[in-house]
Amino acid sequence: MAVSMRLGRTVAARASVARRARAVAADARPMWYPGAAAPKYLDGKMAGDFGFDPLRLGANENLLPYYQEAELMNGRYAMLGCLGALLSEAAFDFNWWEAGAQDYGFSIGQLVAVQVPVMAFLEAKRIEGWQKTGGAGVLNSFPFDPLGYYKGEESNEAEIQNGRLAMVAWLGMCSAAANRGAGPIECLRQHVADPGNVTAFTSDVGLELTVAVVMLSLAPFFVLAKQSLGDGEEENFSPIPFDFN
Repeated sequence: MAVSMRLGRTVAARASVARRARAVAADARPMWYPGAAAPKYLDGKMAGDFGFDPLRLGANENLLPYYQEAELMNGRYAMLGCLGALLSEAAFDFNWWEAGAQDYGFSIGQLVAVQVPVMAFLEAKRIEGWQKTGGAGVLNSFPFDPLGYYKGEESNEAEIQNGRLAMVAWLGMCSAAANRGAGPIECLRQHVADPGNVTAFTSDVGLELTVAVVMLSLAPFFVLAKQSLGDGEEENFSPIPFDFN
């Protein structure tokens, strides 16, 4: 009996030490929520690394740099898309989803004939340069910084965070267009005029959005409970019942 009690105390003590070690490691840098323990392959060296990878997609170290570059490219396109959506409504008086139906003085065939080979060439050069330098650029300029604003890691961090914000904003613009039939500026006007009744939660997807917000708000509590009640043997919490390794 005494041996069992001592063994139990030893296991509990080791689990407590492991939890404290994870907490110290988590506090060493900003995480996606307080107290989170990052997977070991997300060591904080990449720009925008806050230890968030619930599906463990980055566990393959060979694919992780490609995922990072893909996220960055999607963020850049989202930033351009948000800017285009705002400009089309503010400066040209048409909604962004109607841009393809406007008359630009050339046919769709002419556009494809020019855009496909030009974009293919630029993308090929971008991938070639990225594989050699690990940075973003155009043609043979890596990094691409014609105005001299690039400040190394500080600029990399700002770009990826702005790109992530733009991807969320673009999702909101698409949802607003589908549910309200209006662009972002008109939706803002409607919300300011009647803030209590014109919101995302009162739209056609209000129920789904409410459920998503509640689930995301509760998720960290389940993660913390998992870490607190665990035996310390698991290094990271994984929400899926299989391993990518």
